[in-house]
Amino acid sequence: MNLLHIVLFFWDYSIFLDKFQVFFKDSLVQLTKVWIYSSIFAILSAMKTLYLIRHAKSDWSDPALNDFDRGLNKRGKRSIPLMAKALKEKGVMPDLILASAAKRAKKTAKGLARELGYSEEIRFDESLYFTEPETMMEKIRNVDHSCETLFLIGHNPEITELSNILTETYIDNIPTLGIVSIALAIEKWKEVEKGKGKMQAFIFPRMFSN
Repeated sequence: MNLLHIVLFFWDYSIFLDKFQVFFKDSLVQLTKVWIYSSIFAILSAMKTLYLIRHAKSDWSDPALNDFDRGLNKRGKRSIPLMAKALKEKGVMPDLILASAAKRAKKTAKGLARELGYSEEIRFDESLYFTEPETMMEKIRNVDHSCETLFLIGHNPEITELSNILTETYIDNIPTLGIVSIALAIEKWKEVEKGKGKMQAFIFPRMFSN
């Protein structure tokens, strides 16, 4: 039974009480309904949403440039407002953006923040540049529990590997600026573990370009 089923169960029970409260004492009905609504709130509160985002298409025009310092090419720059629009249409707004410190990831993070109207912290971390999925999970676990929606912007293959670790839905490859939305039935980020996530959506630029 998932969270939605539990919430619907409580909601149906609340409607039942409304219909048959003539058979119960009003005080008992009211107390029961308070408990139901409190339970629904607690269930919905015990949920975090993680967006795993691969950086936009990078620029290879200068082969002598250090990989860490490569920016975005024209296609990569065009894809940022495209994907931001898709997120905005779903009402998505992060509480925190955590990104690799590589130039292409920085530009992706700043571009998405600008297009979404996000003005809070963007936390750049060099250890997210070509790292291991477990390191990424540790970074997630260190996020403050007040954050409900987290953007994590990184690189392949580890961003795809992390998605496959957290959910049971296998993805062969997250393309550039591909975004995976994962619901986590946890109260605090430190509770993140393998298999605890449920994939909500997987989108990428080619789905929205003509």
